[in-house]
Amino acid sequence: MLRRRTRERVAGACVPRENPAPGASAGLPDDGRLRLLSFNIQVGISTERYRHYLTRGWQHLLPAAGRATNLQRIGELLHDYDVVALQEADGGSIRSGNINQVEHLAQLGAFPYWYQQLNRNLGRIAQHSNGLLSRLQPTALEDHPLPGPPGRGAILMRFGEGQDALAVVMMHLALGARTRTRQLAYIRELLQDYRHHVLMGDMNTHATDLLESSPLRDLQLIAPQVEATFPSWRPQRCLDHILLSSELALERVSVLPHPISDHLPVAVEIRLPDALRSSSSLALRGEDPE
Repeated sequence: MLRRRTRERVAGACVPRENPAPGASAGLPDDGRLRLLSFNIQVGISTERYRHYLTRGWQHLLPAAGRATNLQRIGELLHDYDVVALQEADGGSIRSGNINQVEHLAQLGAFPYWYQQLNRNLGRIAQHSNGLLSRLQPTALEDHPLPGPPGRGAILMRFGEGQDALAVVMMHLALGARTRTRQLAYIRELLQDYRHHVLMGDMNTHATDLLESSPLRDLQLIAPQVEATFPSWRPQRCLDHILLSSELALERVSVLPHPISDHLPVAVEIRLPDALRSSSSLALRGEDPE
């Protein structure tokens, strides 16, 4: 049994804005549709060629004039989604102009609930982070450092209670296959009490590996997105995914042609099962389902 290294948070710890957006919801959407986006934003750096990893590498350490414009473009993109997973965000350091990029994008996208996970704290130099943004009030949130060298993490956000709750897990997995397998085994344990799953993030491997030869294989997940996401200027590898449990009906999926980062964002719209929607609604009103 894997030991859970978790820092548990209740929903209230998903930091709300002072003036929540008018469209904020206390439960899952009434029409059962949920719009999801996953995006590795590379701390707002625009990479358009492999050589830019060298010539623009200084932007990982120092502020750059174009970063604010890139974040503005990302913020505009986020308006169309209910839940957003961000990877490679900065939590507020010299390179980001001391701006918490997760909070900033929550404000630009008018998300009332957001959470920043700090995975590698380099003080004033860099605050390597993941983030989750939501228009819907979560029932609970868990912060999980992942096994392996420091710097990788997962966030579990839950909507509803009991067996019909929806577990949304965002992650940024390791490059190495052995460490990634340990991380996926840990995530598999997190999901053992849930029927309905959404897994989002930069998983650094292809869907076939995740569904057929990883610790997730017994979950019978589906990977609706087949287009490549990396590198953004000439996509060749499908590394960014939104994986779904089979009870969640897929409405549409797309890899968005927005080469802001070195990864392209992945978007999915799903329809939730009736049981999940009714159970979540009752739980959030403090009632017991029959």
